[in-house]
Amino acid sequence: MRQSKDCVAMVLAGGQGARLYVLTSKVAKPAVPFGGKYRIIDFALSNCVNSEIDTVGVLTQYQPHELNAYIGSGQPWDLDRMEGGVHLLPPYMTGKTGEWYKGTANAIYQNIGFLEQYSPKKVLVLGGDHIYKMDYSKMIERHESSGAAATIAVIEVEWEEASRFGIMNCDESGKVVEFEEKPKNPRSNLASMGIYVFDWEKLRSYLISDEADVSSSNDFGGDIIPKMIANGENVVAHRFDGYWKDVGTINSLWDANMDMLANPLLDVFGSDWRIYSRNPTAPPHYVGSEGVVSHSIVTEGCEIYGRVSNSVLFDSVEVGVGAVVRYSTIMPRAKIMPGAVVEFAIVAEDAVIGENAHVGADPKEYDPATWGISVIAANVNVGANAVVEPQQMADADVPAAEARASVAEKAAALAD
Repeated sequence: MRQSKDCVAMVLAGGQGARLYVLTSKVAKPAVPFGGKYRIIDFALSNCVNSEIDTVGVLTQYQPHELNAYIGSGQPWDLDRMEGGVHLLPPYMTGKTGEWYKGTANAIYQNIGFLEQYSPKKVLVLGGDHIYKMDYSKMIERHESSGAAATIAVIEVEWEEASRFGIMNCDESGKVVEFEEKPKNPRSNLASMGIYVFDWEKLRSYLISDEADVSSSNDFGGDIIPKMIANGENVVAHRFDGYWKDVGTINSLWDANMDMLANPLLDVFGSDWRIYSRNPTAPPHYVGSEGVVSHSIVTEGCEIYGRVSNSVLFDSVEVGVGAVVRYSTIMPRAKIMPGAVVEFAIVAEDAVIGENAHVGADPKEYDPATWGISVIAANVNVGANAVVEPQQMADADVPAAEARASVAEKAAALAD
């Protein structure tokens, strides 16, 4: 038996992230770059450390290699410890059998042995794909003071958005009396954040029972929580009023990156609750004599010879002379060649946007029904003078096209 822990955190980081399409074709969603210096999983790991939770299991499955390498020993988050620390937990063989994680509850079930090594009183279950800053200790205090079997973090959402979430219907004390998964006619706007605190012994019994139920989908929101409520367990809600975004879609990922520039609730640089990350070593960014940067995040190693505005640039991005980048997220080592225009777009790692190419478009110029964020996948080359339309996702090289004077004119107009 290892040293017992009051609370062990389990981060569910094995999802495919299919709605991010080309951005997650080769990496797990929690490993997707975010905000210039981070990966999505940095938020859950940093929240744990800042909340003084020092034992964290990260459950990986889909395309785990880059995520595993990124987390490593856990040193950037102060989770490289002799007792506790961070542990990577992929599905594994037991005897002659083994299986993939079938659902969120099954993923925890398959790691009961890991949890029992620490004999925890409580288990904190987290998603690895949300952007937020949260003090879990306050949620744990709520859990303890209410004598709950389970505590669920909830956030108020707009009523018109409530049908997109799992909704908690609560009584006046905050006890959850009903859980509705994406209800057509919601009776509450308290949405589950997918963050749970459980009494470990209680959770353990429900996981074992759920695994034996052949009709179960082995999911917390779909099975475990409803069963606990139906059985009369004390399930309570913990309200959160900070910034929180599920970055499961292209638009939400782009929105969250833009929020880094404008939303004070998403201040990741404050010393009171830092978000830690593993960053490559690179020299300071450089802005050339013709380069202009405004209202943007520009990370180490970038070279800017064109114009960048309202954008997030990761490390070692190059923006050539006469190029324009606006309202876009440009991931590590991407190159925007001279004269190119990139607007309202996400350009993934090591992509190259050729000279005078045009990626994306201003929504003011399009019908809302046909406009969307343009996406260039990792390592894709967009040829010179090529056009990538709004909402288009380029997962293969885009051939060069004939020169168009309008590209240079548009770049000049945007620069004014």
